[in-house]
Amino acid sequence: MKSKFYSGIENINGNEFYYEYFKHPSASPTIIMLHGFLSSAFSFRKLIPHLQEEYNILAVDIPPFGKSGKSKRFLYSYQNMASSIFELTDRLQISNMILAGHSMGGQIVMNMLLQRPAAASSALLLCSSAYLPKSHQSLVYTSYIPFFHLYVKRHLAKSGLEKNLKNVVYNQAMIDEDMRKGYMSPFLNNSIFQGLTRMIRHREGDLTEEDIKRIHTPCLLIWGEHDRVVPLSKGKRLHKNLPNSKLIILKETGHLVPEERPEEIVAEMKGFLSAVSV
Repeated sequence: MKSKFYSGIENINGNEFYYEYFKHPSASPTIIMLHGFLSSAFSFRKLIPHLQEEYNILAVDIPPFGKSGKSKRFLYSYQNMASSIFELTDRLQISNMILAGHSMGGQIVMNMLLQRPAAASSALLLCSSAYLPKSHQSLVYTSYIPFFHLYVKRHLAKSGLEKNLKNVVYNQAMIDEDMRKGYMSPFLNNSIFQGLTRMIRHREGDLTEEDIKRIHTPCLLIWGEHDRVVPLSKGKRLHKNLPNSKLIILKETGHLVPEERPEEIVAEMKGFLSAVSV
């Protein structure tokens, strides 16, 4: 049966949250999909067509990325992002949840699992950010300098879209014009750089080992063998610290696993969800 597609914007905690909702006519669980740093819900474009056949899907643009707001009043901390996502799911009356996060989105998922341990039946962590400390205090102080956001813009422009894409995929031949346009579009609004400046100030650092060990929700970890952004060593460490987790390693794969291996991810995910629901 075909899902109905909705999109919308909710103002939560002083910022606009853009979402895309694929509502299945008979499915109960909803997969909440949270993207990585410098990305948007676009990164799940190859996963959603497979998953919407059996699940409801809610893909969210995390501020200040994608089509979500870049408010100067919003607290860009992981804890606030996590609680804001819960506020969004409460408003949409979503209760039966499976959380899925890629890279930074995985760190937000783990914050959500700590905030409401019973909210999700399971979680999918795709090359999740882990063990990254908060920004150095000197950088936080520097971010208060007027027009610091222009430095952020120049820094990202210097690295360049093409270089960043080549860094996150193993098979660089897969980079096409659709990918370039999709990953460039969030940066066409200059306000994003002011939002990124606030993220430098507000990001509290990744969860500690002690916090991670308190998460007992069943978690499936999927990692690219050649991830240069969040190395496989961190995935193995995360697997060791998460009490109820399973780690899958994908050969000849980099960091952008939702783009590189959508079919394998869906197969592993469905198998995992079937096993934990028994």
